[in-house]
Amino acid sequence: MAQAWQQYRSAPALGTRLVRLEELTPGDTHSLTLTGEKGSFPLLLILLDDTLLGYVNACPHQYLPLDQRGSRILSRDGEQLRCSNHDATFSTRSGEGLGGLGLGCALDPVPVSVDEEGWVIIGTAD
Repeated sequence: MAQAWQQYRSAPALGTRLVRLEELTPGDTHSLTLTGEKGSFPLLLILLDDTLLGYVNACPHQYLPLDQRGSRILSRDGEQLRCSNHDATFSTRSGEGLGGLGLGCALDPVPVSVDEEGWVIIGTAD
């Protein structure tokens, strides 16, 4: 069964290269939009300690980008993401809604990993 992110019409293929790992700042978010023949796919990458996380950059409250009104969406301790539109909060590590309009919903996780050449890719590096 496909994961929720794969249900988006514009979802990138497994193995798609995103950025080099060295371009990510630990303890910060990195927002990108992947454009293909089926449209644009908003992606949010987070590097916490040695953990690389990816989510569809769309708040499930209204499907607006989490960082639409500003890039400071990660809490100081790195454990929460806050939607800049309506202050919905989500667990950085699980995507689960923690507060405000995020309660009862969750971010769609996107599996990401680093290949042998140092590229962050969609899916698992073989």
